Amino acid sequence: MAATDPKNPPGDPAPELLEGRLWVDGCFDFFHHGHAGAVVQARQLGDELYVGVHSDEAILENKGPTVMTLRERLLATDACRWVTKSIPYAPYVTQLDWISHFGCKYVVHGDDITSDGSGEDCYRFVKAANRFKVVKRTPSISTTDLVGRMLLCTRTHFIKSLEKMLAGEEGHGTDAERKATGEAMKERIQLYATDETAKNPGADVWFWSDKDGSDKENAPKKGGFFKELFKGKGPKPGQRVVYVDGGFDLFSSGHIEFLRLVTQAEEDLARKDGWYSQQAINERKGKGADYGPVFVVAGIHDDKVINSWKGVNYPIMNIFERGLCVLQCRYIHAVVFGAPFTPTVEYLTSLPWGTPDAVYHGPTSFMPHTDDVYTAPKKLGIYREIGRHEFEDVNAGTIVQRIMKSRNLYEARQKAKGMKADIEAAHRQREVLEEEQRKKEASR
Repeated sequence: MAATDPKNPPGDPAPELLEGRLWVDGCFDFFHHGHAGAVVQARQLGDELYVGVHSDEAILENKGPTVMTLRERLLATDACRWVTKSIPYAPYVTQLDWISHFGCKYVVHGDDITSDGSGEDCYRFVKAANRFKVVKRTPSISTTDLVGRMLLCTRTHFIKSLEKMLAGEEGHGTDAERKATGEAMKERIQLYATDETAKNPGADVWFWSDKDGSDKENAPKKGGFFKELFKGKGPKPGQRVVYVDGGFDLFSSGHIEFLRLVTQAEEDLARKDGWYSQQAINERKGKGADYGPVFVVAGIHDDKVINSWKGVNYPIMNIFERGLCVLQCRYIHAVVFGAPFTPTVEYLTSLPWGTPDAVYHGPTSFMPHTDDVYTAPKKLGIYREIGRHEFEDVNAGTIVQRIMKSRNLYEARQKAKGMKADIEAAHRQREVLEEEQRKKEASR
């Protein structure tokens, strides 16, 4: 991607301002479902969505340190299915000449106030020009909230059973409040499962449950069943179905690059088989529209499964939040909530889309284990590995380490946001829990 000069705004003559081309900008630090919530709502307001991403230096000057580099943050916005184009080095205070240069008539932002380092509204110029649209902010989540979970080492965000929570059978409050919360969560999943227009069904969404409600870690030995939550587009003729699984905690560059490389591997395979020949393309277009050669299914593990392996307060995001992060990714076509840690032959052969053509795994694993959990796909002859890549070591653990190394800077940022808890005591607690986890892993 060609980077725009951060020191000079675009100087070319501005193109025609397009009503349907909208602009969103931000830091997008470890791009999460809160960011995606603003993006999908913005996409619903138009036909194209350009996303401006601020530089590391601009964010440091106005807000504080970033966790992810500009390159990583651009990788994340590029991977969002509702983003038409990512624009690096977007000014922290949105400028009319910038958005006009890219043909964007309106800027879209959440209903919260965003200020620059001087305390002034970052959108004051576009508001004055009546080129500003407002969408609802995603409730109860922000980068600051997630950093707070890391610094304070909390576990209150864990979900025991997502299926029961969506049904209003689990959670806090009265029966009516739990049902209302469950309905709101289902609506959000359905929104994030939309296609690239953000208006039509896109990804398939399923649950997997063990038969007797016991621990998912042991359930693969007993069998289980699938239950559909939302119906998407499903696989198209000729597409290979591939399966990936994981925790996908703090969904970031390591996950995104892995999924991109899975898609690329399948595209390379399809190219050899003539998928991209003009004749094949014309045949697909003749039946509607062209499409890619792969249908990627992502299995997402429960909070309990992840915590049993990683301890401390992992996952930092609960299964609902992690699922939303995965659903917004353009490389994903279906999600299975509560997927078993060990994908057995019984599980793989009973997937709603049939036995996958391939099961992919990355070069490293965040959750250490001594047993080979992929013996079943190897037995079936469908196991594939993605080789080493630039972001292979980026996962929830390394993101937490990045924050802990610059803890003083992040604590100042949290306090500026109104956090009054005892961060020092929480840091000591994390050290104790991490030591306990190291001993646990050493004994396995």
